[in-house]
Amino acid sequence: MQHETMPNFLKKRAFLTPERTAVYFNDQTISFKELYEKSYETAGQLKSLGVKKDQYIGVILKNHFDTVVILFALQLMGVKAVILNNRLSKKELVWQVNDSKAAAVILENEFYEISQSVEVPVIKKEDLFAATLEIPEIQEEIHLNDVCTVMYTSGTTGYPKGVLHTYGNHWWSAVGSALNLGYTDRDRWLCSVPLFHISGYSILMKSVIYGMPIILHESFDANKAIGDIKSKHVTIMSVVGTMLFRMVEALEGSQLPNYFRCALLGGGPAPLPLLEVCKAKAVPVFQSYGMTETASQIVTLAPEYSITKLGSAGKPLFPSQIEIILENGGVAQANQAGEIIVKGPNVTMGYLNRPEVSKEKFNQGWFHTGDIGYMDEEGFLYVLDRRSDLIISGGENIYPAEIESVLLAHPDVADAGVTGFNDETWGQVPVAFIVPKKNAKVTEEELIQFCLVSLAKYKIPKSFYFTKELPRNASKKLLRRKLSELVHEGRIQK
Repeated sequence: MQHETMPNFLKKRAFLTPERTAVYFNDQTISFKELYEKSYETAGQLKSLGVKKDQYIGVILKNHFDTVVILFALQLMGVKAVILNNRLSKKELVWQVNDSKAAAVILENEFYEISQSVEVPVIKKEDLFAATLEIPEIQEEIHLNDVCTVMYTSGTTGYPKGVLHTYGNHWWSAVGSALNLGYTDRDRWLCSVPLFHISGYSILMKSVIYGMPIILHESFDANKAIGDIKSKHVTIMSVVGTMLFRMVEALEGSQLPNYFRCALLGGGPAPLPLLEVCKAKAVPVFQSYGMTETASQIVTLAPEYSITKLGSAGKPLFPSQIEIILENGGVAQANQAGEIIVKGPNVTMGYLNRPEVSKEKFNQGWFHTGDIGYMDEEGFLYVLDRRSDLIISGGENIYPAEIESVLLAHPDVADAGVTGFNDETWGQVPVAFIVPKKNAKVTEEELIQFCLVSLAKYKIPKSFYFTKELPRNASKKLLRRKLSELVHEGRIQK
């Protein structure tokens, strides 16, 4: 891969299909030709502000048309974008800027507060677009092994790590997705997930690689999503379970149009009741498994298997491989749980400024995800849980996601999270956090009886806490480690 080059993605797309719409944002639309011209101009302004090829530049921006332009301007210059989560605290953002050794930070005015705490130049978006225009040096070609972007993982253990994404990672992710989901020139992808997450940024890359319009939303709103699916002929949308649940509720008695062909579901397996409602409303759900380190999905389940292979994330995309390995390093048999390892040209080459962690995570080209799962006889992957969330109670392994899936099937439960609490007798015991549905009066005893139908006794939560919402990150992933903090800090009662 070292010597593989390709034309600059955006420049090539603007040449191939200049008049096609690239982005819909609120009332704005822009063609690929216009997007290239605007990004070229912004690259010239970045140059006048001292931004240079091969630098790492921090980006703290919201889902907005301007963000698309800035991100492509950085690509045109051969600058590595460190795309930061704008919902983090000031302290977390400052830590990541410093950790990345970014040469400068581009941000929205409302995030300017961090400028006093970082030791690098800070460029406000408004100042960037008002800057003098110089003639930029455009990278006519990109090397597939050159770093394009850096995104920090949520850091379930220790500090977050900056995941390196090469142009090759993004290219092969888009190719693998197209070979799996299919692609037509009528496709339009709705992006209401954050661009600072791989789920959002990968849609941006697919847009220029496929020549496909994206419909960009500032944030997720179920009614707006349904409205744009209908009015802008959206065919594909990336979702997590909570988004899908809200959309199904908002649909009420209606259905999505039949040209909508894929709700690409990430962020963990969906509970059976949700999948059954989606099936009844003809919402085609493709369940998937992926992470920042795999540049988005690496395993996907087609909707025809969504009920017969309930809980499965599917099979690996064409360019990718997965295996399940045991603690002794041996390969697991069918239905035997172990660590999920992945391999493929969409998998990161490592972490920014973390050579020791990168070395530890890779073995003969295989990336060790830290996730636990198994494959059935037909090669369908079932993800049991994050290794860091594993509860070991009396020597038994308990996977929180399994208990959550059962709790979510209860008709009065809107959301559920499970984590391990220390226990003198068992070492750890599972504890559940429940968000009841509106006006529902579900009790602890009722939930225990409900769980006993599907779970072994040692897996039944020993305590239940009822709350209005659960801690989730910007991509709606449950932050289990924060559940116990709610109790210990006295912010939640039994």
